[in-house]
Amino acid sequence: MERKIKLIWDFKGPAAAKTAAHYDIHLQEYIANEELKYDITGHLDISDMHSITYMVVAEFEMIQARDDLKPHRGEVYEDE
Repeated sequence: MERKIKLIWDFKGPAAAKTAAHYDIHLQEYIANEELKYDITGHLDISDMHSITYMVVAEFEMIQARDDLKPHRGEVYEDE
């Protein structure tokens, strides 16, 4: 079974939630343009001053997506 990788961007400050939500739109556009295997994105508010945006890619797509989009970190994605 192929692993899925969750690429994560951190946004901090008073505008973090709005910035994370906006960046999610760009990730969805990237997925469509690059015809990636998975269409999984989202954004979460960690606190009032910290939000994240994420997208999930197949392991074989991770290097290209990482180089194109410069995520802050990544982790193996577990289906919920």
